[in-house]
Amino acid sequence: MSTSPASNEKSDIAIKHPHHAHHQESNMDAGTRAIANADVKLSNPLRGMPHDRLMADVEIFAQERGLAHLLLELKKGALVAQDSTCHNRLDIFSDEDKRILTEEVTHKWRQTPTLYYMVVMASLAAAVQGMDEAVINGAQILYPTQFGIGDTNSQRDSWLVGLINSAPYLCCATISCWITDPLNYYLGRKKTIFITCMISFLTCIWSGLTNTWWHLFIARFFLGFGIGPKSATIPVYTAECSPAPIRGALVMMWQMWTAFGIALGDLIDLAFYFIPDTPGVTGLNWRLMLGSAGVPGLIVCMQVLFAPESPRWLISKGRYEDAFNELCRLRFSRVQAARDLYYIHVLLEAENEMKQGRNRVVEMFTIPRNRHAALASWVVMFGQQFCGVNVIAYYSTNIFLSSGFSPVSALASTFGSGALTWLFALPAVFTIDTFGRRNLLLLTFPCMAVCLLITGFSFWSTSETGRVAGVSIGIYLFAIFYSPGEGPVPFTYSAEAFPLYIRDIGMSFATATTWFWNFVLSITWPSLILAFGQQGGFGWYAAWCCILWVLILLFVRETKGKTLEELDQVFAIPLGTHAAYGLRQIPYGIKKFVLFQNPVPEQLYQLESESEVSSTGGDEGARREVKEDLGKEDV
Repeated sequence: MSTSPASNEKSDIAIKHPHHAHHQESNMDAGTRAIANADVKLSNPLRGMPHDRLMADVEIFAQERGLAHLLLELKKGALVAQDSTCHNRLDIFSDEDKRILTEEVTHKWRQTPTLYYMVVMASLAAAVQGMDEAVINGAQILYPTQFGIGDTNSQRDSWLVGLINSAPYLCCATISCWITDPLNYYLGRKKTIFITCMISFLTCIWSGLTNTWWHLFIARFFLGFGIGPKSATIPVYTAECSPAPIRGALVMMWQMWTAFGIALGDLIDLAFYFIPDTPGVTGLNWRLMLGSAGVPGLIVCMQVLFAPESPRWLISKGRYEDAFNELCRLRFSRVQAARDLYYIHVLLEAENEMKQGRNRVVEMFTIPRNRHAALASWVVMFGQQFCGVNVIAYYSTNIFLSSGFSPVSALASTFGSGALTWLFALPAVFTIDTFGRRNLLLLTFPCMAVCLLITGFSFWSTSETGRVAGVSIGIYLFAIFYSPGEGPVPFTYSAEAFPLYIRDIGMSFATATTWFWNFVLSITWPSLILAFGQQGGFGWYAAWCCILWVLILLFVRETKGKTLEELDQVFAIPLGTHAAYGLRQIPYGIKKFVLFQNPVPEQLYQLESESEVSSTGGDEGARREVKEDLGKEDV
């Protein structure tokens, strides 16, 4: 999982409001302070370790793991793992070592062919995800009539169409997301990716061969076994193979290339719509739509055979030699590979110690710092679905048809919406760290609400031209505002909000949340518009955008530019204090953005200085723990 950048960007002017003018330490209860110590320790277990003891530990490590032939590289690697700039000061490093380690920072996108091969494979796997979700959009204007469930005025038929469309997400929320951990634990990342992509390929072909609605439901339900674990495994695999300077950007590409897959799926729907039936085959066009989504999955299955396994997983299984060999494929030099090998080892040792004797599931909700992170993560993950985006992703073709488009025009317009979603996801890699997660959400949710209202209210137009134009404008603008905000933020936010020792559980909770509400949205939309019309359906999700804006304002904390230690302090702030701060931002926003005044911003996150952290047993306490745990004497 990626962590937030280490930089700590502050507002130009910051004041303490009298409502919360108290020492930040008062927010650090015993449980949170223990988490802070754990996060400091996990942020770099080698921090503060004396040189002699570090070298002695490396020698012991090399002997115990059968890596004595790599001792020199391991010693260099351990020094760089402890201090990333030490190669400029120590004579043990050759000129070639210094050049490569310097260029790792100054030319961070100059990476090995193997790494970029892994990136291409992960991007195609994300596109598989998007295509699996998108092809049903065009197919659903064809298969319901053939299966006898095409009466748009029937509650039964509406629920059945919704059930078929939502079947994969029902599987994700109830079963497949929860088997991700055992799959990864026993099989590794590569085999999990292979199996899930093969399931996607087979179930897509299976979907194209069905002849009843219940058979199609079963096939698409099993498609969920390919979608759920893959959505949780690929970002983790990417993070574990990537070097630190570009790790966050590469992990974020999952969302971007999923959007590309949705656009590609929409394009395939348009292309196959024109395929006529052949003797003995009815509905060949929609069968090809559903079946074609499996082809990229088969390509990934072939790609993954030549991709590196996750070094972290190999180390967790005691396969250190194999892990070093894979790291040599992913890095330019053996020193880089040795550095990452030893650092992953000590980090895993520290993580395993932190987990011993703790019920991490219970602590996620009983410790206030963790509970606040879980609440914020739930809000943004729930919001990713109930902002209404997958109404458009799954049903836009029907929506365009209802507004007066012909089938071909509706499919073409759907492709336009998917293409915009992908194109405006590209700059999100930069905007998310420029404007901040919370600010992007607060800016884009009101805009999405307006876009949904434009789309829904356009159905009241008596002019077909006006109705078609209004629906198109509303949906296209919605895609533009969604892509840089609620598109990339939820997974990025959830990955950094939880403390390290429960981050895997927190991400499982977050992923299951988004898939569950994805299922709820996709199964209910057909019956929702049957009961309330397109105006009521879009008005419903516009109202949720407004509700979510309030929830984000009150309960979602900013994580941009915060270190692990600072995030512990941010999430330790009491819920009521943060909610009151959010309410006070409303008049501030009106003064600044409506009245064009220059009010002084309030800074809630008054982070403790280094001395304050030390006095509370924070960083220094964690360093002492590291030294004691590894049998070291004090510096």
